[in-house]
Amino acid sequence: MGQLWTFPMVLLLLLGLLVVYFLKQFWLRRKYPPGPFPLPLIGVSWQTGFRLTPDILIQLAKRYGNIYMILVWNLPIIVLSGYHVVKHGLINHSEDFSERVETPFLKTLSKGKGIILSNGHTWKQQRRFGLLIMRKLGVGRKGIESQIEEEAHRLVEIFAHSKGQPLDPLLPITNAFFNLIATLAFGYRFSLEDENFQKLTEAIHFGSRFVGSFFHVMYEILPWLMRHIPGPHQKTLSYVEFIYGLAKEEIEKHKEHQSLHEPRDFIDHYLLQLNKSKSDPSNTYDEDNLAECIVDFFIAGTETSATSLQWALLFITNHPDVQDKVYKEMENICCSSGSICYQDRKKLPYTNAVIHEIQRAYYVLSFGLARRCRKDVNMLGFHIPKGSIIVPDLRSVLLDPMQWETPEKFNPNHFLDKDGNFVAREEFLPFGAGARVCLGEQMARMEIFIFFTNLLRKFRFQLPKGVKQFSQEPMNGLTVHPHSYKLCAVPRHTSL
Repeated sequence: MGQLWTFPMVLLLLLGLLVVYFLKQFWLRRKYPPGPFPLPLIGVSWQTGFRLTPDILIQLAKRYGNIYMILVWNLPIIVLSGYHVVKHGLINHSEDFSERVETPFLKTLSKGKGIILSNGHTWKQQRRFGLLIMRKLGVGRKGIESQIEEEAHRLVEIFAHSKGQPLDPLLPITNAFFNLIATLAFGYRFSLEDENFQKLTEAIHFGSRFVGSFFHVMYEILPWLMRHIPGPHQKTLSYVEFIYGLAKEEIEKHKEHQSLHEPRDFIDHYLLQLNKSKSDPSNTYDEDNLAECIVDFFIAGTETSATSLQWALLFITNHPDVQDKVYKEMENICCSSGSICYQDRKKLPYTNAVIHEIQRAYYVLSFGLARRCRKDVNMLGFHIPKGSIIVPDLRSVLLDPMQWETPEKFNPNHFLDKDGNFVAREEFLPFGAGARVCLGEQMARMEIFIFFTNLLRKFRFQLPKGVKQFSQEPMNGLTVHPHSYKLCAVPRHTSL
């Protein structure tokens, strides 16, 4: 009789616990933004799966509104969607949402050092110093522009060597962006054949695809277990350790041959500041922060810009009509010049619009990098508790149907007025906004414009024989990149 009574009792107990769970969830969520209801054990994966993709975030916004919550293991993730809500969050609550998320995996990656993943006084001091030194090294001025133009000429030479035969542009494009960061940080550039360049490139590509994957999510949930089992998470960590180790080696080389009176690059400037600040107990300048800043520069300054240019070349190869119109405009305006500089964008409204529209329609991040709420905040009528993860969905801004005439379609007229003049749009936020706006925004804008125009000035890009069209379906990771492709860069002039 006792054994027969045990099963109903256990069943009643489980039902009671479920009732308590659901009541607790309803109580916790009463002031929070709406969102999918988390079920026991599986959470919200019944609606989102085990990976948040750009499409899923936009679908959730359509269902729950432009501020919604995804509850993961009792941790609220607040997603901001659409131009007005994202702008309100990043500008009006810039300081409230200025902290980075400190998850087990991210802590292992950066240990709270550097710029991208640091917080508090460390972040403010390292970011301020980073901006100062980048300006001293010519970023945003003619100094860096001449280096970008030199790198563009080298890229043209590499494409010319293919003699119009199918070429995978990934490695030479990555090398070009990579070398601009290397020149700023180390004072020298890498060749395509350099073993360190190839391993660094592989590390950055692999890491960008790992973030957001199933193994990444599992590491955040079960770090104590994942640290001891093999998988792509271990490979990602070893890659990051390699970049960090290379930065440390360069720091040691610079210390041996340090130029205190005439600093040549970021490491020289940083070591000079480190020596000046030794007596200041509040300073955060040390070699670990320096190494992590260099890691940040390579990761943030290479993958996103290189992916943007990959999308640009893929798109104009698929659309020769757009390519021809860009080339005609350049020839009409810049026929007397051998190359095109950043200032020329003012004379090339259609070309500038095409570049902006490619960056809008083929945005390279799955969403904006997550923040953490520093205190309890009331935003647009919703309670956002301290410690919540804030995800500004920048992709939703660039695809906002309230702001763009044809958000899902490529349309350069988004950036042109009725007279064909270029129009800068405040809704164009690929680099973010507020306190955490991208440190290298100005440099990235110059790079993409100069590389794109100089390549199109020298080559007509065509599909290889037998290929009808390149796939424009994205591959999602931290960055949204195209499938591998080969194009034919046919010289426009016989001199190439």
